Amino acid sequence: MKKNVIITGGTGQLAQCLDDIVSKQDQNLNYVFLGRTDLDFTNQEQTKLIFERYQPVYCISCAAYTAVDNAEEAQDQAFEINTFAVKRLAAICVEYKTILIHISTDFVFNGDSSIPLTEELATNPVNVYGLSKLKGEQEIQKVMEQYFIIRTSWLYSEKANNFVKTMLKLAQTRDQLTVIYDQVGTPTYAMDLANVILKIIKNNLTAYGLYHYSNEGVASWYDFAKAVFEFAEVDINVLPVASSTFITKAKRPHYSVLDKTKIKKALAIEIPYWRDSLNTCVQNL
Repeated sequence: MKKNVIITGGTGQLAQCLDDIVSKQDQNLNYVFLGRTDLDFTNQEQTKLIFERYQPVYCISCAAYTAVDNAEEAQDQAFEINTFAVKRLAAICVEYKTILIHISTDFVFNGDSSIPLTEELATNPVNVYGLSKLKGEQEIQKVMEQYFIIRTSWLYSEKANNFVKTMLKLAQTRDQLTVIYDQVGTPTYAMDLANVILKIIKNNLTAYGLYHYSNEGVASWYDFAKAVFEFAEVDINVLPVASSTFITKAKRPHYSVLDKTKIKKALAIEIPYWRDSLNTCVQNL
C-alpha cells in the first residue's frame, strides 16, 4: 500500500505546482492535497483526524496567512495561522512521526544586509507577517527534530495570483506602469521550488533543519517587471520609482537575496537563474 504525503494549503500556488509535478511522475507515494474546505488547520481536532486517517510520512505545510498589508491590522488572524496553528501542527507531526516540510519567507529579515542572507544570520522582521512566520519557525524548532523549514522569496508561477500575472494583466489596459526599483531580492519560480521539495522526499534527505531557496541571481521589482514584458514581447513603458512613492501599511525589507549554499550542497543541485525560469513561465502562460 502506498504511503501518504499530505499538503496543507492544497489549493494555493505552491500546492498547485506540486500537484502538477506529482501527477506527471510515477510516484510510489500518495499525495493528498487539502484545501481550506478539506482541512481548517487552525482546528486541532480536525487536523488530528486527518493525521489519524492518512498516517502521513510527510506533511508539506503550504497553508499561511500571506496578506502582508492586512496582517498589520489583522494581527490575531496572522499569528493564529502562521504561529499557533503551526505550533499545533508540529506537535501532531511529532505524535504521528511525520516529517514536516514547512514553507517560510525572506520577510523574517529586516533587509538591512548588503550580502546574500544565510540561514545563520540574525532575524529581525519589519512587519507583522514576517514576525508571525518567524514565530512559526521557532515553534517548529522547539518541538521537532525531523523538519525542513524552507524560506523562499517572490514566488510566482502559472498558477494562482502573483506578480507576473498581475503585470501581464495590467499591461492589457495601460501603456505605462511604475514599479519599485529599490527593493532587491530574487524571484522564485514555484515549479522550481516544488521540484526541490519533491527531491527532499525522493532522496529521503535526513539533513533536517532550516534552508533557503530561491532562484539564482539578483533583481529589483523593476527588473522583474521589465523581464516579464521582454519575454512576453509586450510593448509597455515601465518607469522605476522609489518604494516611498507607494504608501503601504506594512514595511518591506529593501534587500532579501537568499544564500542557497546549504540547500545546493544538501541536495547536490544546481539552481536555475531567475531569468531562465521566468522565461519558461511566461512562455507557458
